[in-house]
Amino acid sequence: MADPPATGAPDGFQRQLAARLGLSGRILLLTILFVMIAEVLIYVPSVANFRFNWLNDRVAAAQIAAVVLDAAPEERISEELEDRLLNGVGAEAIAVRSGGARRLLARAEKPPMVAKTIDLRESRWWTLIEDAFSVLLFPADEPIRIVGHGMGVDFVEIIIDQRPLRIAMLDFSRNILLLSLLISGITASLVYLALQWVIVRPVRRLTGNIAAFASDPENAARIIRPSARADEIGVAEQALAGMETVLADELRQKRRLAELGLAVSKINHELRNMLSVAQLLTDRLEGDRGRAAAQRVAPRLVATLDRAIRFCEATLAYGRAVEPLPQRRRVKLAPLARDLEDLPALAPGAGIAVELAIPEDLVIDADPDQISRVLLNLGRNAIQALSQAGATDGPPRLRVSAERSGSVVTVTVEDNGPGVPERARANLFTAIRGASRNGGAGLGLAITAELVRLHGGTIALEDTPVGARFVFTIPDSTSGVGRVDEAGAKDTAKVERGVAKDPGTR
Repeated sequence: MADPPATGAPDGFQRQLAARLGLSGRILLLTILFVMIAEVLIYVPSVANFRFNWLNDRVAAAQIAAVVLDAAPEERISEELEDRLLNGVGAEAIAVRSGGARRLLARAEKPPMVAKTIDLRESRWWTLIEDAFSVLLFPADEPIRIVGHGMGVDFVEIIIDQRPLRIAMLDFSRNILLLSLLISGITASLVYLALQWVIVRPVRRLTGNIAAFASDPENAARIIRPSARADEIGVAEQALAGMETVLADELRQKRRLAELGLAVSKINHELRNMLSVAQLLTDRLEGDRGRAAAQRVAPRLVATLDRAIRFCEATLAYGRAVEPLPQRRRVKLAPLARDLEDLPALAPGAGIAVELAIPEDLVIDADPDQISRVLLNLGRNAIQALSQAGATDGPPRLRVSAERSGSVVTVTVEDNGPGVPERARANLFTAIRGASRNGGAGLGLAITAELVRLHGGTIALEDTPVGARFVFTIPDSTSGVGRVDEAGAKDTAKVERGVAKDPGTR
């Protein structure tokens, strides 16, 4: 079967033409078209009237010739005068009837045959129009006979050739055409300028404002300011201003609600990670009753709860879903990563091993709370994936390594689990849309990416044959690598003391 003909091409061409011409161009073309139509309607009776007057002039000239003929002795004139009279009228023959007598003035003894007789005494407007276009479009080769009123005589008849009449009518039509084009151009230009000033420019202002407002609908500066016009465009400006004001307020309110919801989701997500570590430490206290166990676990428990409290305070104080700027300082990375060793307790019986390959003297220039959240998010995701789907290569394990290269610290978090599905890779670091497992909210990796970006670093999922490998980098701040500051040393020492007193936690 043959393919059906394309029907969208003419519509596409019309849309392209309309876009190129614009509203002003189309108004200009329509104005010229309408003026030309009006000129055509004027031309039709004008050319008929021109023909009628032209023939009347010939009849009047024939009456003058008849007066000369009456004044001649014995009503006879010479052939030379007769030719001059006929040439002056442009006729082949002139006949005058008065008092029952008829006098003839002709070039030949027998007048020529005529194609048509036109009686100007009983002409009607539709007949004049029909005869005028008949001369223009279908001219006759034979002469025509014209009958008209006479002064002091009954009537006057002349026989003339149509060619001079047709030439005069064509000249008249050409002049009318040129005049019509001139009038159309002047009228269209004036109408164009008037419409451009009165309508097109305000409409462009409206469309421009709509486009600008659509690009940033929450910006109050984009709301149109109505002019003082009281016509339809003024009403449209006022209606648009009201609509934009309401829409901007609604969008700002919905954005605040969305940010509040995302902030609550972040708090829930991050507190779950932090408090899960606190729960594990509390369970250890219950299992190892005694003062020695409390001394070993209490510092880490206090540090974890303190981190959770600071996170809630920072999020609620900031009042938005975005993360606050990091409070960077020099801290050792290894103690921050040791919280990951407690995560396998979230999946009892899975036999997940945690390997930390971080040099003890590796110093990172970062916010320790935010870096701890990054590690917890990546580690918790790996533990959940291993507990749900198991390992694909040997015993399940989570490995965290780090190294310094110049002023950049590179941290790798990898596991030998099922890996990240292809469907989740496109929006992996996008909130809600980046959920890589069933039941996940898609916030963990989005929060992780945001925290890394706040430090000026990058995060990526590298291709591996087995499991998933996340690599993020944290560059030093502009102050450069120096000694560990007192606050960082104090926090690090607090965690290290707790770990040193509890070697079983490693």
